[in-house]
Amino acid sequence: MKVTMYGAPICPDCVVAKEQLANKEDVEVTYRDITAETAIMKEFLAYRDHEPCFEPIRKEGKIGIPFFILEDGTKTFDVAEHIEVDETIVRVGQVCSIDGKNC
Repeated sequence: MKVTMYGAPICPDCVVAKEQLANKEDVEVTYRDITAETAIMKEFLAYRDHEPCFEPIRKEGKIGIPFFILEDGTKTFDVAEHIEVDETIVRVGQVCSIDGKNC
């Protein structure tokens, strides 16, 4: 399965998720570091600003990473619903907040 993951190396949840997905032989991960280039940040912000799944994230002041797009187009914060991974990948309720409380 192909997975595009948006994240940042400064986000502990992203580091864990990226590592776990990288260890899956049946998963091909394209990692998009939102802090590496302005173009990647703009890609991510286009999703964050326009995708309905981000509405609660925006309302709660969270960033919304790690964010995953599966090869069938499914957009999710909970990759464990779609790929068998260790349950330590953090769920949307624990995604980094702008205020830093959940990071």
